[in-house]
Amino acid sequence: MHPGRTTGKGPSTHTQIDQQPPRLLIVHIALPSWGDICANLCEALQNFFSLACSLMGPSRMSLFSLYMVQDQHECILPFVQVKGNFPRLQTCISELRMLQREGCFRSQGASLRLAVEDGLQQFKQYSTHVTTRAALTYTSLEITILTSQPGKEVVKQLEEGLKDTDLARVRRLQVVEVTKGILEHVDSVSPVEDPSNDESSILGTDIDLQTIDNDIVSMEIFFKAWLHNGGTDQEQIHLLLSSQCFSNTSRPRDNPMCLKCDLQERLLSPSLLPGTADGSLRMDDPKGDFITLYQMASQSSTSHYELQVIKALKSSGLCESLTYGLPFILRPTSCWQLDWDELETNQQHFHALCHSLLKREWLLLAKGEPLGPGHSQRIPASTFYVIMPSRSLTLLVKAVATRELMLPSTFPLLPEDPRDDSLKNVESMLDSLELEPTYNPLQVQSHLYSHLSNIYAKPQGRLHPHWESRAPRKTGQLQTNRARATVAPLPITPVPGRASKMPAVSKSSSDAFFLPSEWEEDPSGP
Repeated sequence: MHPGRTTGKGPSTHTQIDQQPPRLLIVHIALPSWGDICANLCEALQNFFSLACSLMGPSRMSLFSLYMVQDQHECILPFVQVKGNFPRLQTCISELRMLQREGCFRSQGASLRLAVEDGLQQFKQYSTHVTTRAALTYTSLEITILTSQPGKEVVKQLEEGLKDTDLARVRRLQVVEVTKGILEHVDSVSPVEDPSNDESSILGTDIDLQTIDNDIVSMEIFFKAWLHNGGTDQEQIHLLLSSQCFSNTSRPRDNPMCLKCDLQERLLSPSLLPGTADGSLRMDDPKGDFITLYQMASQSSTSHYELQVIKALKSSGLCESLTYGLPFILRPTSCWQLDWDELETNQQHFHALCHSLLKREWLLLAKGEPLGPGHSQRIPASTFYVIMPSRSLTLLVKAVATRELMLPSTFPLLPEDPRDDSLKNVESMLDSLELEPTYNPLQVQSHLYSHLSNIYAKPQGRLHPHWESRAPRKTGQLQTNRARATVAPLPITPVPGRASKMPAVSKSSSDAFFLPSEWEEDPSGP
């Protein structure tokens, strides 16, 4: 497996920001724990795809496929484009809801391996099929196995079963164990790592093991990570610090310290979603100040953007009304093209900068400009940013206003003492409010998911409007009206001791791909 290396020069803006690798999700079902996980998983998937399918602009996810594994593997959804396909994805999630939750079945150790191999084969054949009509921007696949079984046992099972399988087209193979605990107080925005793992959480043959809690919010957070730009082909930001910024440093001004950073969004702009209250407001759209960084970087040969720190500011000396647009996060780069020593040194310098800024209670003012000479004799307009430290190994960056953008405004000073009767009334109302030490957005719901679902869940063709009214499907029952893929499935090797039942298994895989469907689409479509 490899980290998704590319050989092209000057990747386009869309590729750098939006294009994510195709993803295969394999749901490993075990009874009776499936009954505890099913509702949360399906709700989290529906919430996530209502968002991912609705985002305007270039698609952040390319292809997605869904398999389930019980006593046999079965493709519920062949590879499809995510954007604009919410009704189809919702139908497949509805089928997951109907899977058997009680009883028992004899699990076959080979089923999980076969699901991985079958999904990989489908991706290879899909890629070959699509390249006859359109150029592919992706060459490797990310596979995630969601299981309630002990993660280390599943990893060992995969290591043994896939040791002779060609995984050259697999960018990442990940096992995610859903724990039985439920978060009572949501105060984290990151999936939980297995505490018994080392820092890299990589076990054996490049299989990533992770754990998440069995609740909707934790699962949503895990899936939303798929919307991030996870490319490691090139560092995205160079943060330059020179001696003019720090009086106690002896570094020469003509040899600034360069911190190589990756860029990450903090949140999604509401203006990228249809029908939201902020849908008409484009000022904070990341296609403005956020994506401009990538657009300018794509014009340079090195494909990164330069932020030159020009001075330090007291933390108390910045008025929040002077910042605009969506914030973004800087973190030490994980670019695979840098050697380990350089990565380690870069991270240590980044850590030292965060620590020093917090200790001094400083902010940094930086000027952004493209690398290399411009294409015109005109002086290009510059954007200025304020860089804020945090308690984590990250820096928060926000665009800050310049003279040209300021409008005249007069703000009268606050009088010393308000009237006693007014003060008493207001303080009485304030005392009645519930006081929280921090704002936790994970505990505040705007009903956006249901709003988006209602917009896109209108039937298109025959999308089985009575899914929810059907009885749960038992193990071995196969749907005969499933969407079909555009390529042939991987032949299934008989499992020892189960030869007499293999025709039914083979039929399930074939039916899933070759029965007629009104969902057959052009793979190069939206």
